[in-house]
Parts: sequence; structure tokens; C-alpha cells
Amino acid sequence: MAEPLRNYQTRVAAGARTDAAIDEGLRAYMLRVYNLMGMAMVITGLAALGTVMLATTTDPAAAVATLGNGKMLTNFGVALYGSPLRWIVMLAPLGMVFFLSFRVHTMSVGAAQTTFWIFAGLMGLSLSSIFLVYTSASIVQTFFITAAAFGALSLYGYTTRRDLSGMGSFLIMGVFGLIIAMLVNIFLQSSALQFAISAIGVLVFSGLTAYDTQKIKEMYFEGDDVLVAGRKAIMGALTLYLDFINLFTFLLQFLGNRE
Repeated sequence: MAEPLRNYQTRVAAGARTDAAIDEGLRAYMLRVYNLMGMAMVITGLAALGTVMLATTTDPAAAVATLGNGKMLTNFGVALYGSPLRWIVMLAPLGMVFFLSFRVHTMSVGAAQTTFWIFAGLMGLSLSSIFLVYTSASIVQTFFITAAAFGALSLYGYTTRRDLSGMGSFLIMGVFGLIIAMLVNIFLQSSALQFAISAIGVLVFSGLTAYDTQKIKEMYFEGDDVLVAGRKAIMGALTLYLDFINLFTFLLQFLGNRE
């Protein structure tokens, strides 16, 4: 970083003057991050609900296939969940994350935000399958529990004076460990390993929520122009969005009632 005292947190630690304008700018920046994240969550939820409504039916005459739990699938549902198309649906959000992460610095704010919305919609398409596995009531319950936990953890990351950067490397290694364990368990199908993955996943993404919030706050610089500030807000929203989604899915494995 070209300026050693560029970000807000470091300036506070160094005893530099932080006037009301800087504080107001930081609040506006963080509010934009949370608003972008919230909008992405709405898009994801609507996409997931819309997809599962098109993929399932309660009319036996319109059903093409019936799952073991009694859920009946339409032609769209069979194509989405029972054909190779499901792998495209699963991997498309990951591809969009990499695309946005590597290209955001060359994109306009409008293009980056549109890409973020498309990613959120694809994530909803991918997450729609949870409605085939868990009851709607348990999904809603887990969502609100996740929202409460996420809010508390993010608030801690925003307000704490403790430097959380030391736990960042440990948490990132935890994410890679989780990915490896999940890939291994595809072949082992071990319920004990799955339980361990879920427990560690909740802990890792709880820590990442606080850590990433502080990191996003550190990224704020009152001298940024509109373009740079907009890109930072979008990437911050993407980071917190991913923390929320992962925390939700791991908690659902604990709290969700299966159909």
C-alpha cells in the first residue's frame, strides 16, 4: 500500500485525527456494503423459491419423477436435479466468483454490480435443492438463526479494537481443509466425517465473518474516488455474502429437519 496510514483503522491506532467527515464516510461505506449484500440475499432467496416451484409439483398428473421423500419433480426438475445439468448449476456460482474477483478492477461499478446480481441468482438456483432435502420450516428457522449470529459476529468485527488479522491465515487454511475433507467424503460417505465437517465449518465461517468485517472496514479510505469506493463495496459485499451462505448451509446440516 502506497500510503502507510491509508486506512481508517490504522489511522486510529496511530493516534491520527479522525474527524466527523471520515466517520460519516466510513458509516456510509459500510452501509453500502451491507445493502449490496442484503439485496444479493433477496435475489438468492427469490431465485431459490422460484426454481423449486418450477421444479416440483403437487399434481401427480404433471409429475415426471418422484423422489424417495415423496417430492414430485416436473420435467424442469428432472433436468435440473437429475441430469448432468446439475453440475453446471453447482459450479456456475464458483466460476462467477472467480470471474468477479479477477476482473472487478477493470470493470465499471455498474458492470461489477450486475455481475454480482447474476452470481446471486445462480447461487439461488444452486441452493434450491435444499428444499428437496429439508423442511421449509427448518430452512426458515435456520435462516433467522444464521442472520442473528451473522449480525452479532459482524458487529463484533466492526466494533472491536482487537486486531483480528492474526486469525486470518488460520481461518483460510481451515477453509482449504474443509474443501479437501468434503471432496474426500464424497467417496467415503461417512456420517461422522460429515458431522465434523459441519461443526468445523460453523466455527470457521463464524470467525471469518468477524475477520472479514474488520478487513472490509480496514479497506475504507476517505480519499478513494467513486469508482474505487464502489468496487471495494461490491467486493466487501461479496465476501460477507459468501460468509453468510456458508454459515447458513453448515448450520442447516445441524438444525435442519430432513424431509
